[in-house]
Amino acid sequence: AAQWQTLRACESSGHYGVVAANGHYGAYQFDVSTWQSVGGTGFPSDASPAEQDYRALYLYRMRGWQPWECAGIRHLQPDADARSKRVPGRSESAYMAPGARQQPAWPGRVYQPGDCATELKAWQQRMNAYGYGFVGTGCYGNKTSQAVLALQAANGIKTSGLLGPKTWQAAWTGTPPKQGRG
Repeated sequence: AAQWQTLRACESSGHYGVVAANGHYGAYQFDVSTWQSVGGTGFPSDASPAEQDYRALYLYRMRGWQPWECAGIRHLQPDADARSKRVPGRSESAYMAPGARQQPAWPGRVYQPGDCATELKAWQQRMNAYGYGFVGTGCYGNKTSQAVLALQAANGIKTSGLLGPKTWQAAWTGTPPKQGRG
């Protein structure tokens, strides 16, 4: 979320409704053809903040930070999502919003190996802060299982391999696991 906030601050002073004299619109200073290339309609500056965030994430997944001059100026670093070509789900851009909670609420479901869910992606991406290098598929495979077990062990949570509310919370507020770092 911090990198997106930095980008918006540089591109548009964080204003979603801004229209620049050079033909760029909105918080991310899209030009109309780029906006349309990621499915946007009308003018970006007329779209809701959530729509602009979604389209910015979509563009980032297609082209990385390349479209934004400010990304270079502010030395923003790409993650595994950059140029991944994966079309995001609508909920995946929620973390980008100004004032968005850094920790998403636990989705109310216990995850286990073999499960796939959009909400799992947020947890996987959080674990990247500890060196796991998840692509963030949202599917609970071997790598997710290893991260869950390591996080549980580091935080005194029963090492069940099930990703429940305590393990979800620990990803944001607990002790970082030893595995995965580096």
